[in-house]
Amino acid sequence: MKQPIETVLFDFGGTLDADGLAWKERFHAQYRAEGLDMTPESFARAFYAADDALAGRLPRDADLAVTVHRLAAGLDQELARRDARRVAERFLAEADAAFARNRPVLEALQARYRLGIVSNFYGNLEAVCRGAGLAPHFAVIVDSHKVGAAKPDAAIFRAALEPLGARPETTLLVGDSLPRDREGARRLGMGFVWIAPRDVRDAAAAAGDALDHQAIARLGELAELLM
Repeated sequence: MKQPIETVLFDFGGTLDADGLAWKERFHAQYRAEGLDMTPESFARAFYAADDALAGRLPRDADLAVTVHRLAAGLDQELARRDARRVAERFLAEADAAFARNRPVLEALQARYRLGIVSNFYGNLEAVCRGAGLAPHFAVIVDSHKVGAAKPDAAIFRAALEPLGARPETTLLVGDSLPRDREGARRLGMGFVWIAPRDVRDAAAAAGDALDHQAIARLGELAELLM
């Protein structure tokens, strides 16, 4: 970035609750552990059907556990399975471990930067962040369902930048999705850091994606990068 960073925005799912793996991939891995044999493409169709059905239908005070159990129940219905409870509990255990790693990182960053969250979510993101102990670190939490715009639409990022009094050229976005997060950052002229496992980054490079941004494997590396 050409100007000093003043503001850091984060995606939620796959960024703050995991080390660069989106919910779809994590749920697929959990169902494979239960014996499901399904291609990523076929699983994606089931996942998005269950995912879309939750938007705006969860109570605003629903925490992460309620959200994940409801999504797993929807997946069970789509897949004609009965694995939801075990899948959800393992998913939540992994998220709890990520939160424990990431809270100290966010506390350190908060001392130097304005922080916000921008996420494509179901309308209950603020309650999820409160329940996870993340909310105190963020001056703004933007949920796509509540603002009526989803990444990579510039409007959802402006909904975070405006209350922070932040400018795109001094803002860094951290996320796990190239089409949603990187593209959104590009549209507004924000910096971008991609959080993704090494094999995912290698696969993107092998596919010819020009990785013209910083990449990290864990959020802790962001503190090292910025501080």
